[in-house]
Amino acid sequence: MLASCAAPPPQSPQPPQGSTLPGAKPAGRDDPAPSDTPSGPSIAQAKSRWTAVGWNDLPGWDQDALHEAWNAWLKSCERPSPVWAKLCPEVRRLSIASAPEQRAWMLQRLQPYRVEPLTGVSEGLLTGYYEPVFTATRQAKAGSAAALYRSPATLGARKPWYSRQEIDTLPEAKAALQGRTIAYLSDPVDVLVLQIQGSGRLRVTEPDGSQKIVRVAFAGTNDQPYRSVGRWLLDQGLIKDASWPGIKAWIVANPQRVNEMLWSNPRVVFFKEEPLPEQGADGPKGAQGVALTPGRSIAVDVGSIPYGTPVWMASSGAAVNLQRLVLAQDTGSAIVGAVRADYYVGTGFEAGELAGRLKQPLKLWVLWPKP
Repeated sequence: MLASCAAPPPQSPQPPQGSTLPGAKPAGRDDPAPSDTPSGPSIAQAKSRWTAVGWNDLPGWDQDALHEAWNAWLKSCERPSPVWAKLCPEVRRLSIASAPEQRAWMLQRLQPYRVEPLTGVSEGLLTGYYEPVFTATRQAKAGSAAALYRSPATLGARKPWYSRQEIDTLPEAKAALQGRTIAYLSDPVDVLVLQIQGSGRLRVTEPDGSQKIVRVAFAGTNDQPYRSVGRWLLDQGLIKDASWPGIKAWIVANPQRVNEMLWSNPRVVFFKEEPLPEQGADGPKGAQGVALTPGRSIAVDVGSIPYGTPVWMASSGAAVNLQRLVLAQDTGSAIVGAVRADYYVGTGFEAGELAGRLKQPLKLWVLWPKP
């Protein structure tokens, strides 16, 4: 899939000689700094055009704490594409390097490209997502009857599969999901939140009364189109603020219309249960197949930016100001367009509050190996 979305990757040069650390050559008094003059032609992707720029074009380039992004880069190197496989040994060695060595290596090895749409002028958009944490039970009971499901056995036999409303109302849809429940939540809106975010953590009460924390991860969908409940509320003239705080306020005031709102989005996500890793700070796995890093992973349109690509991101708005190195490690059905990213902000309530407010302009630059 990656090969069909990207231009043929340029060949990586051989490691420099005489480096202080293999793969790194920090500039010294006798070593001229790499030229900031853009080099190379534009690169066309399926949904974007990359235009070579100088490093000085990257806002805040000399101020980011690059070591904070290196962990995310190391994770991308667990499943690298061919273009990055050749440089990943150097990336791994540089994990113990100083910030000046890391920055100097990037100057020598990589070329920044501004990400642009193929046609027209479009303002980029940054949103946020997170890993919610909810309380759940293994058995349905009063106050906890909103189910999270594994993929049904008949999922591949019917495309698209039953919609959200049909799952809630049709006996044959309910029968197809018999025995596929992972856990029950108290609020169907929380189920929707988990489905929109694509993963989450559950504090589960087992039948014997014991409790444990598990992760539920994306396993598939019913192949129905995604419809934003915020967009539905706006179109109905029911709210003026489509952020999650605004949506929650409407839900509290209109409990009798919650199902109507939920059914406006026919798309349903199915999950699989996973144990949490020992390093609990790691996020869920993204579409690249590696664990996401809070504050350093983004979801992109893979037709614009291939998985595993380091990206310089700049965005300013009411929610947050960002100028930093991130890694393209995930995607999503709503993440469409050349300059479009969903920023993984972490786990829990505070992360959810930030993700719910984040909707602001965006600029992206990919950092690609020099020919």
